[in-house]
Amino acid sequence: MPATKSSRINLRVTEHQESVLRRAAETEDSTLSDFVLGSAVEQAEKVLADRRWFEVDSETYAKFVDALDRKPRTEKLAELFARPALFDAPFELDD
Repeated sequence: MPATKSSRINLRVTEHQESVLRRAAETEDSTLSDFVLGSAVEQAEKVLADRRWFEVDSETYAKFVDALDRKPRTEKLAELFARPALFDAPFELDD
């Protein structure tokens, strides 16, 4: 069951912007509201997922680098990481 929509967002647009949005919504066989909301959420998710730059102080950065450079704590985990990935192995079909 879809979540109940209880919040509202109002937008002011030019006539041209509205026309473009309506034509695009019709092309997608969608309502204007569904098209605008879907497009906005998709773009918002891309923006949030694309955050690749994080700033930290030098002490935190040093701890982070140390953690990356540290050997795995368990021998079994090191063995697992040393093995070739399952999907990297050649695949052969038996006749």
